[in-house]
Amino acid sequence: MNNASPAAPLPGGTWSLGELTVTRFGYGAMQLAGPGVMGPPADHDGALAVLREAVELGITHIDTSNAYGPGVTNRLIREALHPYPDSLHIVTKVGATRDEQGGWPPARRPDDLRRAVRENLETLGVERLDLVNLRLGNALGPQPGSLAEAFETLAELQRQGLIRHLGVSNATAEQIAEAQTIAPIVCVQNLYNLAYRHDDELIDELAGKGIAYVPFFPLGGFSPLQSSALSAVASRLDTAPMSVALAWLLHRAPNILLIPGTSSVAHLTENVAGAGLQLSGEELAELDKIGR
Repeated sequence: MNNASPAAPLPGGTWSLGELTVTRFGYGAMQLAGPGVMGPPADHDGALAVLREAVELGITHIDTSNAYGPGVTNRLIREALHPYPDSLHIVTKVGATRDEQGGWPPARRPDDLRRAVRENLETLGVERLDLVNLRLGNALGPQPGSLAEAFETLAELQRQGLIRHLGVSNATAEQIAEAQTIAPIVCVQNLYNLAYRHDDELIDELAGKGIAYVPFFPLGGFSPLQSSALSAVASRLDTAPMSVALAWLLHRAPNILLIPGTSSVAHLTENVAGAGLQLSGEELAELDKIGR
């Protein structure tokens, strides 16, 4: 880190995850691992530079998992940023592991989750995890079924002081409601973007409860027609489609937190600048039609 002047305020301001205040614009570390989110990055020093630049830009919310690599992104975060600034909060997830083929088999039995929490503590170099999300479903999306045994395990680890806050990822509305009967949650991570609007009602419900919603794949799953409509708006604004998509998410609801990932410092700064794009009411209305 350098002694440059303080960064400009990040787009979207801040949100409270329990007692933790985080920037709504965060950083997702998954892309720092090698191809297929397996193994080390091709450019180790470049990965460290991205993490340090994120903090220099004022980002206080980094999303990771010990399954990325596995163990790769957590160790990079530790190498780049430990000892962590008091303002920096690292969010991780458990509930899936990796196999030799690069798959993501579920690992949600109590022993799996206890081991995953220990591994995250070790690789990040902390005594308590700020926020742990329970990953549910599979690569095809959320799947129905009770999360009680798994979430009760995490709630017990929270009572032991190993976890500060809990959340769920890739979850159905029913699973989110069930989780809240076991322990408070502060965030939900699900697939959502301009083209994939299945959680519109859920987002508004969570906002009313003060629970964050963290979309993944902010520019994935677009049909050619939807992509053309987004590109047309971006062209008129003389910016990139990704910038418009990120800015729309910040406009969509105050509880939406962004975690776009990249392994490039230049792309990181572009994402931050793009998310600060101001969209008019007319532009927002036009973009809203894409996913409807």
